[in-house]
Amino acid sequence: MNSIVYAGKHLITFSTKQHCHTEWELVYCTSGQGQFEFGDRVIKYGVGDLVIIPPQILHINISEEGFTNIHIHIADATFRFKEPLMISDDTDGHILNAFKDSFYFFNSELDSKQLILGALGNLIVNYVTAFRHVKPIRGIVDEIKSNIMQNFSDCNYKLDKYLHSIPFSYDYLRKLFKSEVGMTPHDYLTGLRIQMAEKLLCSTENVEQNISEIAFVCGYSDSLYFSRVFKKYFGCSPKHYATQKRKER
Repeated sequence: MNSIVYAGKHLITFSTKQHCHTEWELVYCTSGQGQFEFGDRVIKYGVGDLVIIPPQILHINISEEGFTNIHIHIADATFRFKEPLMISDDTDGHILNAFKDSFYFFNSELDSKQLILGALGNLIVNYVTAFRHVKPIRGIVDEIKSNIMQNFSDCNYKLDKYLHSIPFSYDYLRKLFKSEVGMTPHDYLTGLRIQMAEKLLCSTENVEQNISEIAFVCGYSDSLYFSRVFKKYFGCSPKHYATQKRKER
């Protein structure tokens, strides 16, 4: 069961002819992006995505920019689904490492390689089962960004509490977000708040009366803390910034 009977690679490729296999075909995208077409159904993929195709299902693989991949065939796979499926690897590339090992050992001269290929086949099938219902990494980052954007103006919003509610380690999410967005979730939150404050300060007439109100509207219950954060970003107090902008107008 779950025996790897073939492992190959596509170097830069733009399309494959329509075909099918008698075994399960698993295709891991190592660069580029494209789409598999199964009659009326299309699965779009990118780097780090794995497409699993059941036996005897006709398909083509096409890409405008080209793709590279590692593809393996597994006989008697113990998957419990019957339609093509795509999952995403984790940030540590566990599935990719298993595919690289599969390609290496399948093409090696090692006498006992069938034992290793059997173990790798079981490992890959278990990875698919485990990752099948996990949201793609890109989706998690988008979800965090969306939550921050919806709540950044709320003084009672607790970003740490929200991050701890996600079923990944806090430090992992923080590093993941920074790698995708270029800043931490907290910096992203502060940036949204200060950008909104800057727009409101430019539009207000009575600065003295409205600093506390602007701070509250932008998610700060403490106007003094808001002023310190604002000065860190713009180099001057909110009052001074608004006065200068009014003079410029």
